[in-house]
Amino acid sequence: MFRILKYLKPFIAAVVAIFVLMAIQVYCNLQLPDLMAKIVDQGIVPDNRHMIWTTGLTMIIITLIGGVSAIIVGYFAARTATGFAKNIRNLVFKKVESFSKAELDHFSTASLITRSTNDIQQIQLVMVLLFTLVLMAPMMGFGAIIKAIHLAPSMSWIIAEAVTAVIVTVGTFFVFTLPRYRRLQKLVDKLNLVTRENLTGLRVIRAFNREDYEENKFEQTNQELTRINLFINRLQSALMPVMLLIFNFTSILIIWIGAHYVNTNHLQIGSVIAFMQYAIQVILSFLMITFIFILLPRAAVSAGRVIEVLDTDPVIKDPTEPKQLADNNRVSVEFRDVSFSYAGADEDVLSNISFTAQPGEVTAIVGSTGSGKSTLINLIPRFYDATKGQILVNGIDVRDLSLTDLHELIGYISQRSVIFSGTIASNISYGTEQASDDVIREAARVAQAENFIHKLEHSYESPIAQEGANVSGGQKQRLSIARALVKQPPIYLFDDSFSALDFTTDAALRRALAPKTKNATVIIVAQRISTVINAQKIVVLDQGRIVGVGDHRELMRSCEVYQEIASSQLSPDELRHALTSPQHLKPKEGIA
Repeated sequence: MFRILKYLKPFIAAVVAIFVLMAIQVYCNLQLPDLMAKIVDQGIVPDNRHMIWTTGLTMIIITLIGGVSAIIVGYFAARTATGFAKNIRNLVFKKVESFSKAELDHFSTASLITRSTNDIQQIQLVMVLLFTLVLMAPMMGFGAIIKAIHLAPSMSWIIAEAVTAVIVTVGTFFVFTLPRYRRLQKLVDKLNLVTRENLTGLRVIRAFNREDYEENKFEQTNQELTRINLFINRLQSALMPVMLLIFNFTSILIIWIGAHYVNTNHLQIGSVIAFMQYAIQVILSFLMITFIFILLPRAAVSAGRVIEVLDTDPVIKDPTEPKQLADNNRVSVEFRDVSFSYAGADEDVLSNISFTAQPGEVTAIVGSTGSGKSTLINLIPRFYDATKGQILVNGIDVRDLSLTDLHELIGYISQRSVIFSGTIASNISYGTEQASDDVIREAARVAQAENFIHKLEHSYESPIAQEGANVSGGQKQRLSIARALVKQPPIYLFDDSFSALDFTTDAALRRALAPKTKNATVIIVAQRISTVINAQKIVVLDQGRIVGVGDHRELMRSCEVYQEIASSQLSPDELRHALTSPQHLKPKEGIA
């Protein structure tokens, strides 16, 4: 919890002001019992009305000063806690944006959302209480103890026993609740995950009649979360009566012992009243601390979870001295003996990959499912880093380029088309905000998105729902391709980006793409032979290794794996003609 307080540095002036004003407030509160004793002993008992009026007026002025200080403290506390939470949210968001896929695999999406919202909200609540109660409680308690001892040293043992009882009660509560608060936050993560899965997969759940299964899964997590919450709330509900019991017994004891001392003329009535008020202030101070201890365990867990994100050092980061490309217009991509394995894996996903993709050529990556095609293409923009070997861009290792410069070279179309909420135009121009309307329309035309866009009511200004829920899979892919085309990069990475398109649209799109990408380095991951059949270079992967490199005609002669893939998609007649005229081949109907 305390480690996160280092982020309070921008608010140090406000914290100092809170501390000073709170000291004034505490000083005012500590003066009131003394003045009350003075009214009783020197005003009421001897019937000195002038003393009563003057002392009473002083008490009113002191109360007003203390009240104004409390209001200002509350204002600064709210501003500081809210600003602190805002800064922490920004830091967490920026940190998550710097994460590679390795860190995102470690922190689940549901957990990161909970840490950015619920956890920071818990910290913000405790920060408000910290500035309004916790800072004041020690000052009030310490000052009240000194005042009480000065008034009646013989009765100070009563306060000592009350404070000891409060500390034991709070300590016991803390021991029992802290582990459960850790479990509670993990269950909030799990509940968030189950809810997200249910909402995003609602159509699949209904299609397979699995509503009951999902309801049971949600119910199990919800019941466990409820059970722990009930346990903590029961402890909390028991804590306050115990504290009030300590408070009441202390009051009775003070009156009992104080009456004896008044009877024997060891104390005056005003002094006993003042001592009781100081004792009340001491106990109230510890009650304030108790209240914060109700929330502190959960906030401590939340702070630890937030700090875990902020302290995570991304595996993939900019080099200390990044290099610059001499030519950004024509860029080659070379894999030089590249191997890759995921963290904790026993075997490499890719082994000894070596090939070069030249500008002006289309290089296709094909292979069976699970052969490592998408993993290979994800190494180029450094979504992951190769565990062995080098990936070179114009002879420079991608790890020696800044991530910004590297990503500026690449137009990336992911396997799962990602569309953002906004409009058609804002999605197409996402990577190039200054793109003109003509550029956006031309990119849409090449990507074969123009026809369906014009059918929409607001054309390019038509709204796109979250995750592109109001457009089809093929429309998402075409918008993603248009987004990359607007950028006009020297490298295009198509990660199975034509799978949701029908054959006619696929062919039309590839014909329109050819003149737009003729000087670029184009790397395509694909399942369809029709997509890669005219590629100048086809790299065939099998179980993470290259088993063939060449054009379609060469691979049909020499690569058994490629022949198997082709035979699963082409008719016998088309296979017979494959060696002579591959450009005329058409895949079987229905083959994706």
